[in-house]
Amino acid sequence: MSMLPVKVDQLVLSNMGFVVLLKGAQDERSLPIFIGAAEAQAIAIKLNGIEVPRPLTHDLLKNLMDFLECRLLRIEVCDLKEGTFYARLVLERDAQPLTLDCRPSDAIALALRCGAPIFVAEAVMEEAGRVFETPAEAKAEQTQAEKKTTPASRLETLNRKLEQAIAEERYEDAAKIRDEIKNLKGSHN
Repeated sequence: MSMLPVKVDQLVLSNMGFVVLLKGAQDERSLPIFIGAAEAQAIAIKLNGIEVPRPLTHDLLKNLMDFLECRLLRIEVCDLKEGTFYARLVLERDAQPLTLDCRPSDAIALALRCGAPIFVAEAVMEEAGRVFETPAEAKAEQTQAEKKTTPASRLETLNRKLEQAIAEERYEDAAKIRDEIKNLKGSHN
């Protein structure tokens, strides 16, 4: 699988939530990934060099990895299925490689704390990457995408994600999705 190196280019708030833009180092494409508010905060804190008095979740993960002498070699945004991005942590412990499934938002927050490189699979960038000429064009494209997403189709997508989260016993994710469904239903009744 061919991987492209990327950097966190921007973290923006859209009408549909937070978006992290991963920009290709070798071309002008950016990969927009919608993320939750907590993960956006974790990424923003690190990007802006803000010191927090107590460790946040991703700081704790880094501290735990340091304690266990486990090193994050890189993160990979490796797949895109039904509009959901998948990522993995590539770790090393006792000179043995380890790979763990991870949400892209958590992987990015951890990579920023560990100074690890970020990669995106070429196939993922081909499918979902965008070229934004200017910030105004990026905003215009985002607005067009939001217009194409009807409340009914968004609700269908969220219901599928909710069922999947419950089936995979990701109850925290399921609760967030449930709340998003309630908000969507409430704003369109």
